[in-house]
Amino acid sequence: MTTTTLAVLVPLLPFLGALTGLLLGRTAPGFARPLAVLPALAALALAAVVAARQGGGGPVDAATELTPTGSVPIELALHIDGFAALTAVVVATVATCVQIYSTGYLRDDPRYPSYAALVSLFTSAMLLVVYTGDLMVLLVGWEVMGICSYFLVGHYWETPEARAASLKAFLVTKLGDVPFLIGLFALAADAGSFRITRILGAVAHGGIDHPTLIALLLLAGVAGKSAQFPLHTWLPDAMAGPTPVSALIHAATMVAAGVYFVARLLPLFEASQAAMTVLAVMAAVTMTGSALAALAQDDIKRVLAYSTIGQLGYMTGALAVADRGAAVFHLLSHGAFKALLFLAAGVIIHAAGTNSLAAMSRMGHLRDRVPDAYWTTTVALLALAAIPPFSGFFSKEAVLGVAEHVVTGHTEHAPAAAGWIVLLAGLLTALLTAAYAMRLWLLAFRGSGTKAPDHGRQPLTMTAVLWVLAVPSLALGGFAFRVLPHWFDGHELTPTLTTSVLGTGVALVGGIVTYATWRHTTAHTARIPLGAVAAHPEGDAGRVEAEAIASHEPAYGDVAYAADPSDPGRLLLGPLHRHAAVGFHLDAVYSALFVRPVRAGASLVRFLDREVVDTYVRGAGTLPRWLGAAVRRAQTGNLQTYVSALLAGTVVLAVAAVLVATGA
Repeated sequence: MTTTTLAVLVPLLPFLGALTGLLLGRTAPGFARPLAVLPALAALALAAVVAARQGGGGPVDAATELTPTGSVPIELALHIDGFAALTAVVVATVATCVQIYSTGYLRDDPRYPSYAALVSLFTSAMLLVVYTGDLMVLLVGWEVMGICSYFLVGHYWETPEARAASLKAFLVTKLGDVPFLIGLFALAADAGSFRITRILGAVAHGGIDHPTLIALLLLAGVAGKSAQFPLHTWLPDAMAGPTPVSALIHAATMVAAGVYFVARLLPLFEASQAAMTVLAVMAAVTMTGSALAALAQDDIKRVLAYSTIGQLGYMTGALAVADRGAAVFHLLSHGAFKALLFLAAGVIIHAAGTNSLAAMSRMGHLRDRVPDAYWTTTVALLALAAIPPFSGFFSKEAVLGVAEHVVTGHTEHAPAAAGWIVLLAGLLTALLTAAYAMRLWLLAFRGSGTKAPDHGRQPLTMTAVLWVLAVPSLALGGFAFRVLPHWFDGHELTPTLTTSVLGTGVALVGGIVTYATWRHTTAHTARIPLGAVAAHPEGDAGRVEAEAIASHEPAYGDVAYAADPSDPGRLLLGPLHRHAAVGFHLDAVYSALFVRPVRAGASLVRFLDREVVDTYVRGAGTLPRWLGAAVRRAQTGNLQTYVSALLAGTVVLAVAAVLVATGA
């Protein structure tokens, strides 16, 4: 088969698996697992073959016109360069691992067939985004991922949290998609085509009339899809879905789509210094704010969710300093260790005996019960904290290194201000990332939580996947920074001495300080009975928080873990902890600025409709009803009355005629 044919089959196979799974899921549930795993596995094999054939050389291009439009054509096009080839391999790898893991994680779920089919459709849509060479076809995959996320995040639709989270994810991402769609049409109008290669050609020759406006419109969609400030608030709430879905969304699909889109069209954004500066500011605020929020979360999946937002901030930061090689390198590295973290979290949650949203303050004594999760999580957290020689070190240092090059004037593709913003924010985030990674490890595996009942060994399909993903988390970066430049436009990805020392140094400081703080506070760890909440040692503020936790989260027996004194995050953040724990009240700001005015407007419209419009409608019906009643009363059925009325009418008409004639 030709490379083009193989590339077409890569997204097509999961799509056919999804279609077949939806059709046969109820009638033949026994086929659900093979239909979930085999298409993903085949797509992975074909994606690897496509990547081997592409080999980091010239892009593979093919196109056929979908339908005549009379103006800007829409084409079924492929554009597979080194970025696309490697990204597709990572997407297919994570999707395959998620499908295999899900066969054990959801083995008793009656809705598993529809879940597996939606995961396959999700995977197909992301692979379509990666391989396509036409922006309208990319938009199809972009939107299919949005609707799949709605259904998958709301998989446990019986719970109000899942219903609210799925709706929030859908609405917030759609909010960004509106300007994104306008930007796509404006870009195609200027370039005369939706083909990516022709658009980049138009950019190179100055054929885009409004690059700043178009870039900013597109960034709104990217902020929504990739959970960047200020449209990132949906991602932490999306943890209400099954843990494997979280792994898929965070590691290889949806949130990675926005970063990949900017990487594809980076020359367009480089044409506007304003857009690059906005991208840098967005990345800086996102990575630092999310790292602070992660340090204050008690739920293990919300910690990882905010971590994802921050790591995506590193990727957009690399794009803001005009290096898509560093951005996609970190995307590939992050895909491996973040998928591992979420899937390991699923094992930890099951072992801890909690619900799908697991509080770390209730964990503890898990190291011996889940050794696979313990060791693989340790590897993934070291990669997340960018400790050498783990993969995250090399990819994160690539981002900091290109920011340093911009600051020192070694490249002129991005404004110096963007370089400073990304470099300083990246170093601060490295410090905070190591801190919350160490905190997660301590609370999950060495915490003082109540020991939950033993639920037995985890299925082999779950634990084996953890070790598969641990390999790239440990070893990917060591050789990738030497090999990937050949695939990524030849841009150097070797860590620089300055940023390596600074980045590793601040990471070690963050981890050591967090550990020392935990050791200091462990002596004061205590469980707070529900009846003693009022006597909380932190006063009224601690009592209010304790009551909130006790009322909203299930406790073991009659004990609630409220404002855990052994949590180093509370001491490290101090008075900032309360604000960071709720995402710096951004949801409350949105509620005040948008939700409440919309509800007030709806109430006004409802009042006007009921009291004004309906009054006129009722009035318009009342007059004919009165006239009808009067006429009905005249219809007595008495013949004498009718004759008398006829004679009276005749007399009246005769008199009127005489008067008229006389007057004439």
